[in-house]
Amino acid sequence: MGLAGGPHCVAMCGAACAGIAQASPAHRNLSLWSFQLGRVVGYSALGALAAASLQGLGWLTIHSAALRPVWSLFHVAALVLGVMLLLQARQPVWLENTARRVWARARAFAARRTWGAPVIIGMLWALLPCGLLYSALLVASLAGSAAGGAMVMALF
Repeated sequence: MGLAGGPHCVAMCGAACAGIAQASPAHRNLSLWSFQLGRVVGYSALGALAAASLQGLGWLTIHSAALRPVWSLFHVAALVLGVMLLLQARQPVWLENTARRVWARARAFAARRTWGAPVIIGMLWALLPCGLLYSALLVASLAGSAAGGAMVMALF
């Protein structure tokens, strides 16, 4: 999925990633590698969280009849969001505004040019609204454990 989605990633995030390298020309390679390390850490943490939470939620729905309607409504909400994305061909306004606020704070942090800024931005990259990323998270959530989910996302 990661290799096949490469063109999507380059088209959608290539310019922003190139901007990371421009933040500190003297340390361009260090900035890029730090950013990539942060992405792997962020993606892995999100994959572990997805796998652990889905496993726990699945266990709860089997053992608690009261949560079955909530689980079904969760699936309906995900389906409605997917249909909205398909019909409107854009992110919902609330999600777009939240992402813009996070990105503005990340840019302000990177402007300080601290050594850890690329790592932090890479970790926050996992929170960007991206269909390919969230598709990979769905695959990671099907892993049998949190470690498995983290490994799936690290390989992504």
